[in-house]
Amino acid sequence: MEPRTASLLALFTEGRTRFTKVLDNLTAADLPKKLAPSPNSAGFLVRHIGDVELLFAKNVFGLQGVNVHASTVAKGHDTGEWTDLDALKAYVQESAYTLRRAIEATPDADWDTVIETMEFGRRTKAEALGRIVTHTAYHAGQLAMVVKYGN
Repeated sequence: MEPRTASLLALFTEGRTRFTKVLDNLTAADLPKKLAPSPNSAGFLVRHIGDVELLFAKNVFGLQGVNVHASTVAKGHDTGEWTDLDALKAYVQESAYTLRRAIEATPDADWDTVIETMEFGRRTKAEALGRIVTHTAYHAGQLAMVVKYGN
């Protein structure tokens, strides 16, 4: 693996530990918890992280063969359906694996390629990686607060 790609992969891996540490202690009883006045449950947040990671792998990094139905993005709100802990954990394990493959497949020269999305405009792939790392960490913080203080 080329040096820049290896460094950015290490950044992604370390950045995602904020999420995996919360996920390791998550229980099925935590999934419906919400922290008022937020409408999003813990289960929604877990699913949303996986949805967006898969969208990035496919649409930002161009990984072929990614099948994603980003239900949290499509629905735009929590419907209360994300309550199967094993399924959610498997989903975000797959989303991490998929995004990792997309990062690994990016040659060093491509990190400065500019991509454009409706969600965040024009960014280099390196900047987009920063966006997904902080997106996951942001929602991991929300998840930790919901689990700790929600009901």
